[in-house]
Order: sequence, then C-alpha cells, then structure tokens
Amino acid sequence: MAMRVLGIETSCDETGVAIYDSQQGLLTHQLYSQVELHARYGGVVPELASRDHVRILLPLIDQALQQAHCKRDDIDGIAYTAGPGLMGALLVGACLGRSLAFAWQKPAVGVHHMEGHLLAVMLEQHKPAFPFVALLVSGGHTMLVHVHAFGHYEILGESIDDAAGEAFDKTAKLLGLGYPGGAALAKLAEKGNPTRFNFPRPLIHRPTLDFSFSGLKTAVRNTLIQTDGNDHDKADIAASFQQAVVDTLVAKTQRALQQTGCADLVVAGGVGANQCLRDTLQAYARQHQGHVYFPRHEFCTDNGAMIAYVGCQRLLAGNQNDLHIKVVPRWPISDLER
Repeated sequence: MAMRVLGIETSCDETGVAIYDSQQGLLTHQLYSQVELHARYGGVVPELASRDHVRILLPLIDQALQQAHCKRDDIDGIAYTAGPGLMGALLVGACLGRSLAFAWQKPAVGVHHMEGHLLAVMLEQHKPAFPFVALLVSGGHTMLVHVHAFGHYEILGESIDDAAGEAFDKTAKLLGLGYPGGAALAKLAEKGNPTRFNFPRPLIHRPTLDFSFSGLKTAVRNTLIQTDGNDHDKADIAASFQQAVVDTLVAKTQRALQQTGCADLVVAGGVGANQCLRDTLQAYARQHQGHVYFPRHEFCTDNGAMIAYVGCQRLLAGNQNDLHIKVVPRWPISDLER
C-alpha cells in the first residue's frame, strides 16, 4: 500500500515541513531556522519560538505542497512531532497537524523526535539493515541505542548531565563565539593544537556507556582563566575540547559495538555533522570491517523529512492518534510502542 505523508517538525527553534512517499521517497522538504531571532539572547526563548512557528508554519506547508506538485487530496496522512521538546513549540505543530488531518479527513500520528533522528539515515540511498547501533548526539541528548528493528530501541547509555551538543554550545559561549556555537567552535578548532591542553575524558574508563560532559565544560572555564585568552589560546582550547569530546564519544561507541556484536553504526543528530567525529569513526569502522552511516548534513539537525518518514512507517503499521491533541515535552524513547 502506497502512502504519502506530510511531516511537521516544531520541537524547538526550527520549523520543518516535508512530504514523503512510501514508493517514491522524499518529494520535498522545507526548513526555516530561527537562529537569528534567538542569537541576540544567547539561547532559545521558548515564547518567541512558539510565535515564530505560528507565523511561518502554514506558508511553509503551502510551499511544500507546491514544490511537490501536491494537493491536499494527494496527502494520505499527517505526522507531527509530539515530543520531546518545548511545550509551546510542540503544541503549534501538533494543533495544526491534527486540525489539518481533521479538516482533510486523513489519519494523523504524533512522532517521537528522537526516533526521527535515529531513522533519518533511512532517507539516504546508502542505509543500514537492522539491527545496528546508533550514536545519537543532538543538542539536548547524547545516547547510544541498540536499534533492533523499527520501533524496538534499547538504550545502552545516555547523558547524565550536559549532552555533547550542550557542552559544545556552552564552551563556545565561554570562548565568545556567540550562539549557536557548536559549528563555530569546530571551525576555530581547525586552527588549534588538540594536544596542548589535556582535558578530562569523562567516564571513559568506567564500564558504563553513560556520558557526562559538565566537568569537561568546567575544565575549559578554569583553563581559560589561567591563560591570556588570546586568539591562539582560544583556538588551542577549542581543539583540545573537541578532541576530548570526540575521544569520549568514540570510546563509548566502540564499547557499545563490541557488547552488542553489531558491525553497523549510525551517527545521528546535530553533533553528528562534526567532521572530526566523522573522520574518527570512519577510521575505526575501516579497521574493524564495519560500516558507519551518516544522514546528509541537512538531516543531522531538526527537520521535517525525518518526521514524515517515521510518520509514514507508523501509519503503514496502523498507528494513528485520535482527536485528542497530546504533546510530551519529556518522553523517553524507551517508552515508545513497538
């Protein structure tokens, strides 16, 4: 049975809309970023994020339909992000998605944002087969997941305080790189010496697969105080910090692959676009006759395409929501229905 799904993503500060066809693949995806809106405040302001989603979402849906040469009768279902995320932002997408589904007499399904990231790689031509291990490193989450099958996810380890993306952004702020700072820090790191400062690799020698990056951020702040804080020092701090994060992520990922016996690894989420992390994991995969898969850069960050894809799979499996609109700001992926 063929199905064409309109996907809506509004979990935080990016508005994503996409149309996915179960036979033809991704037909179109549109993305509007609120980075400039929030940059002046040094972080996301939830109320402003919600208002901007309200302003841009309907025009973005119209644009997606036009680009895919679709009419509402061509849409077989609607998927929207139901959580986790900012309550107000989630409600914008959920209310509109559920309302359009009611008006168009189509089924609707709420999608888990992290499941979208986990399966974004399935939008690529080169994709893994189940089972595989996924390293999910987004702004607010860092976790290792054993993906047994679609909807069957076993969390092997996760962040117990700051996620890797948060650590990147907070460290960038300490270095005066503005918001969002993850990409800026990675660019500055290219000019620095990654061995000058020996920052801690948190929990790296413990058998747990959990992550902790708050202490690393504190070490950066203390080091910055002890140096002159010139451009050379900042570049070396950025490079040394990035290397510490990458070493920690890679060590835990290697352990997860060994424990599960999986040869295939998927890297997803915004930090998954970091070139140092990609190069290191690809080198490891080559050495151990494994494979590592990455979504294209535009699908590492929040987007509507991953929501449309997951929504399509769930609708095909018979999952759909009733008229009750429910969003879940905190929603462990382990709670998902198989």
